[in-house]
Amino acid sequence: MSDPEQPQIYLVTPPAFDLGSFPGQLARVLDTHETACVRLTLATRDEDTVARAADVLRELTHARDIALVISDHLMLVQRLGLDGVHLSDAARSVRDARKELGPDAIVGAHCGTSRHDGMTAGEAGADYVSFGPVRAGGLGDGKVAEAELFQWWSEMIEVPVVAEGGIDADTVAALAPYTDFFGIGEEIWGAGDPAAQIGELIRAMR
Repeated sequence: MSDPEQPQIYLVTPPAFDLGSFPGQLARVLDTHETACVRLTLATRDEDTVARAADVLRELTHARDIALVISDHLMLVQRLGLDGVHLSDAARSVRDARKELGPDAIVGAHCGTSRHDGMTAGEAGADYVSFGPVRAGGLGDGKVAEAELFQWWSEMIEVPVVAEGGIDADTVAALAPYTDFFGIGEEIWGAGDPAAQIGELIRAMR
């Protein structure tokens, strides 16, 4: 990126997608916008479905030197040749994941809106923590990760931080000075042109 201080893009897949069409859609986004990481986040618990999706996405991302992590399925990381795991249970599994995957794998932890969970995850060896949602919606418990949390984190903690959940141009503009990554997924995949949609969010960072 031209601005080294500008947050990087961390793409999150839809919870379900068509292997016949989504990889091409993802490839267009990756070829249009510099992306730091892709997270495979499937709702299904069917191992074969997850493995097939991971195989296809691994080819796409690794050909472009982009990391691919998977949500929660720790035991599939090494078997599928992925770069790491994103844990949705805050700090609780970080130490186990680090022990299982070794020092070179990516281990991230979603910590909701909890400063304490974020610090605990960082101390346990997380490579990054994510906070969110960053905008109020009808899902979850209604709690929002406010800009003050990201500002405090950026000033006090060295562990990189991801802002995710309800990303729009206004939240991007407000959080860009304080976050290292924006986790973007559902905000773009339902659009007619996801690459154009993410371009609008990137412009809001400046």
